[in-house]
Amino acid sequence: MSPVATTATAIPASRLHGHHDRPSMVSVGTIVWLSSELMFFAALFASYFTIRAVSPELWAQETAKLNVPFSTLNTTVLVLSSLTCQLGVFAAERGQVGRTGGVLNVKGWGLREWFILTYLMGAFFIGGQALEYTELMHEGVTIPSSAYGSVFYLTTGFHGLHVTGGLIAFLLVLGRTYIARKFTHEQAVSAIVVSYYWHFVDVVWIGLFATIYLIK
Repeated sequence: MSPVATTATAIPASRLHGHHDRPSMVSVGTIVWLSSELMFFAALFASYFTIRAVSPELWAQETAKLNVPFSTLNTTVLVLSSLTCQLGVFAAERGQVGRTGGVLNVKGWGLREWFILTYLMGAFFIGGQALEYTELMHEGVTIPSSAYGSVFYLTTGFHGLHVTGGLIAFLLVLGRTYIARKFTHEQAVSAIVVSYYWHFVDVVWIGLFATIYLIK
């Protein structure tokens, strides 16, 4: 093997094709877009606190119906998915798309394995949220039932849509790794950008969870 070939294979996928440490325009654009999304959720938070301030008795009555232990479990799964997502990014940055060794050898996992696990954890969260909605509807908490119901489903529902969007993004990144003949810098950037979005979704949910379930 020639020295040139050895050097090329030693370069991580995140630095292939002369991209080195220059910021990706896709990454910068994603951060700008997430900033606008942050303003959107800030407006939802403001609406929640405003309506709550004028109806404290209603809030005390309706929040008693929330299943806090179950929501805590669901939140824990979503927060841990940020860790698995970042481990997938680390694998992408060193150019490892698939695992080395058996599936139980977690230390040898690549981008695919970590992103598949993250996808399953995100799907678990969405399933848990759907179950919670069903239970609350049986308790009489619906969108037209009260101001609380409206703002509860509005805030958590929009977040759920964002999580679903993230799950679709994971599928696209994973599908691209299976279709492409080799792992490239562009694929690594895609994985990193998706991780930005996923971390954003997790941070927003931590704020929502604290606001809706803990601050009663």
